[in-house]
Amino acid sequence: MNTVPNRRQFPRHRALFSAKYTAREGTYRDLIKDIGAGGVFLCTRRKILQGRTINIQIPIFAFKKRLSLMGTVVRCNAKGFAVMFDKPIADKIFRRGDWWLKGAEDSLDPEGLKN
Repeated sequence: MNTVPNRRQFPRHRALFSAKYTAREGTYRDLIKDIGAGGVFLCTRRKILQGRTINIQIPIFAFKKRLSLMGTVVRCNAKGFAVMFDKPIADKIFRRGDWWLKGAEDSLDPEGLKN
């Protein structure tokens, strides 16, 4: 039985898609393992330091754009690292592990979307 408390404010959902991210160490593309309104886990062998600020660009295929999010690396291990977003993703664009299409474009901050 897992006795470690879950410190996440928002639930995470399993995912498997590529995301581009930039940190002080460089710009890379790796796979997202799970994602939620409050953060993401990226699978990688790269060493990104805990506490590092990071920009993640997540594809939103329905709109042919990328969601650009800022966050902080909060945990690192041999499988990758976890990022807590500075601002949670709007509930309208992420539901049950799927990007929700209806009304999603209206709920996004225009500054967060990149062509």
